[in-house]
Amino acid sequence: MNMVSSPVACPVPPCSNGDVDSFGFTSARERWPIILAGVIDDISRTTSDSDGKKAEEGKELVRKIDALRYDVERDHVIQPLEDDGKEDIAWYNSELKRQGPADGSPMTWGKAPWLYSECYLYRAVRVAIAQTNEWKDYDVFARQKLDAFKGSERAVVELAVRYKALSGQLDGNETDETLELLFREFIDISLWGNATDLSLLTNLTLDQLQSLQGKEARQASEKNILVNDVHKAWAAVHDGSEGRTSRIDIVLDNAGFEFYTDVLFGLFMLDSGIIDTVVFHPKTISWFVSDVMPVDLAVLVNALKDTNVFGHPSEHAEELAFLCDRLVEYSSEGRIIMRESDFWTTPYAFWEIRNGGLGGGHELWEDLKSSRLVIFKGDLNYRKLTYDGEWPKTTSFSTAIGPLASAGLRLFSLRTCKADVVVGLETGRQEKLEAEWTAMGKKPPQGWSWSGKWAVMPFTDGKSA
Repeated sequence: MNMVSSPVACPVPPCSNGDVDSFGFTSARERWPIILAGVIDDISRTTSDSDGKKAEEGKELVRKIDALRYDVERDHVIQPLEDDGKEDIAWYNSELKRQGPADGSPMTWGKAPWLYSECYLYRAVRVAIAQTNEWKDYDVFARQKLDAFKGSERAVVELAVRYKALSGQLDGNETDETLELLFREFIDISLWGNATDLSLLTNLTLDQLQSLQGKEARQASEKNILVNDVHKAWAAVHDGSEGRTSRIDIVLDNAGFEFYTDVLFGLFMLDSGIIDTVVFHPKTISWFVSDVMPVDLAVLVNALKDTNVFGHPSEHAEELAFLCDRLVEYSSEGRIIMRESDFWTTPYAFWEIRNGGLGGGHELWEDLKSSRLVIFKGDLNYRKLTYDGEWPKTTSFSTAIGPLASAGLRLFSLRTCKADVVVGLETGRQEKLEAEWTAMGKKPPQGWSWSGKWAVMPFTDGKSA
């Protein structure tokens, strides 16, 4: 095993499940038991359709996960993970001691650091599954991920129709201004996912994108983006200097419709010739309910091929097939790649990416340095970038990502705010947001930061001192 140095210390405390005014407090006490109940229900449903060894193991899985739910609900001590043969077990258990209370008392579910304990929760589910023979490759969230995609029929179809139309308009002679506008629109859809009304990209032609109508629509869509560095991200993608390859990397978040929008963004980048390779980075285990796993690319392809995926024949089957064929073509050519790494599911913040031995993080870092842009999708990735620390909201993004700011990676985070940590705000902005939130009859005042109503898109060039 490679030697692992001590984790980099964060100068601020981590967000905690014990803070009654935090979203971690609510998550640990309300959301996690519900999530585990869903896991139990899913395994029970599959077990009822099974027999023999798989049925026996399914019943034992239900028992183990129900015991985990019991511990979470009653704020019991978090026990060390059982060994399932993976080296990250040792990392999780060492962090259990390192991140525990300063007085040396045991860490409990209701008072633990939020990020660590939430990662531990999903890793504990994986331990139970890994100890079986018949369930080893089972994704306990696969059913609901596919159901969520099916529930996004209107948006899926609208984007497929628009993508086919746009493909017919791109001829290789687009100006940089036009390509940047399209880049911004695809970024906007990838940021908001189901929360966007798709009104701009789906209804405007290339010419209209540059009109006053297009400008007004963009301004309306961006009004709740508190930090917006999309222009810097575009400049990085457009810049092939410093030995950067003609490639972008996307560290994925949710499967279903969000992954679909990420794929569309990648297809546009390839179709337009802006870059020649898109590398997607999924999770290697069932993670945070809906995170993309490697198999989810095939699941998406199969869903797009299925003319009855939405429960009825689609009148836009041609457009869905067109998109699917383009995705399969680029994948077969090696221009769309799913690249796995255990690093994304370690208990550590991404600050540790250069730390030898942590799930292949060092090798991953060496590879990512040649990318023109590394896009981190979603709330969890943002929390891991910033150590999920209690940073003052005016802290710069470069400060909050610690050693990543000087790691040589061009990082761009697309994140709707669904947790306490938010950085990069202008002085006075937090107070205005809290006033706006309470004026809506909401509480606590800081609840705006986990409402999903606002977003941030910070960038760093990896050169900060």
